[in-house]
Amino acid sequence: MSATPAERVNPAVATLGQRASATAAEAVRAPPAGFRPLLGLLTAFWVYVALSNVMYANSMQASLSVQNIHNVFAPWDARIIQHLLLYPLFILSMRGALRTGWQPLWRALPLQLLCALGFAVLASPALVLGEYVTGMAHGSPMMHDSMQKEWGSWNGFVIHEVPIWLASITGFLVTYGFGLALVTGFAFYQRLRDSQLRTAALERALTQAHLTALRMQLSPHTLFNLLHTIRGQITWDPPAAQAMVVQLGDLLRRLLTAGEREFSRLADELQFVTLYLELQQKRFADRLTIRVPLREEVARAWVPSLILQPLVENAVVHGLAGHEGPVSIRVETYVSGERLVLRVLNTIAPGRAAGLAGIGLANVRERLEVQFGAAATFTAGPAEDDLWLAEIHMPLLRDGPGAPKPESSARS
Repeated sequence: MSATPAERVNPAVATLGQRASATAAEAVRAPPAGFRPLLGLLTAFWVYVALSNVMYANSMQASLSVQNIHNVFAPWDARIIQHLLLYPLFILSMRGALRTGWQPLWRALPLQLLCALGFAVLASPALVLGEYVTGMAHGSPMMHDSMQKEWGSWNGFVIHEVPIWLASITGFLVTYGFGLALVTGFAFYQRLRDSQLRTAALERALTQAHLTALRMQLSPHTLFNLLHTIRGQITWDPPAAQAMVVQLGDLLRRLLTAGEREFSRLADELQFVTLYLELQQKRFADRLTIRVPLREEVARAWVPSLILQPLVENAVVHGLAGHEGPVSIRVETYVSGERLVLRVLNTIAPGRAAGLAGIGLANVRERLEVQFGAAATFTAGPAEDDLWLAEIHMPLLRDGPGAPKPESSARS
């Protein structure tokens, strides 16, 4: 047993909701950004630190050498080796700090401090090793010999090396703190950017689901009205009812096709409207006259699919209500600058304010708000005592390079 159009709306919307939920779940499960971009940032930072330290030590030693004070600061090549030795430790410490995170703070803070101290404590031994390597390379291990003499006793080590070591630890703790702040800030930026991208994707999915629901909402409404129209013909004019059934089949085929697309050509939209109005005209031949622009008379533009259908339905239903006189329905389209104007006019009973509410007009207003925001407007109200006007102003969406110029667009 086939489902009715109304029954098909909820499963389709539910499917789209499931897709949006799946997208949200994937966003939650998505792994954090890779370490490779951070590796480049940390490498550049460490090169800057190394160059700054070398330049500072050389400038200070040059100032002291003028006063005949030598060998206070290690030579530049020893400092380069120091920073080369510390570089992998710095990268590993930063990677460990990022993996540790800051939650919960009572557990993360001691681990972060331990990681920072482990790195800073090794800075002074790395410089000593650099001095030894450069001394051996230059064939003069005098610095190494002097260190052996100074470190020969515990008192000598405490007096000469512990203060230098503490100063080195303090300085490299500051350097480590700057590096950690830099990499933490960049990682936060990456997470914020990824979160914004996922949020935008979810918003697009939600908007698409919303528009699809609105388009499918038209199907049962339109079908209900047309079936009542055909029912009125069956008892007294079966051939006309059969012809209308064929036309209704064509209309439903176009309706389903249009409901799958977000936009359609204006000419196709007007052809759909014409088919619908011709069905209504067969029932109310003595009362209803219609006028719709021909395909070649309209601008080559794109419009939201089924955007005119609720307006002509409203024109038929409310135009015929409240009186027995003739009703005229007129559809107009024209281009004004970079704006497309769609108008549906219908005569109404004098003094009758028709079409103020209803699912059709609310549907049009909501779809324009979702798809264009403030760039589109929709108004519906009496233009004269016996004339109702529904008017849409929206951006002109041209159909490729062959579209006519705005000033050459025909008016209906």
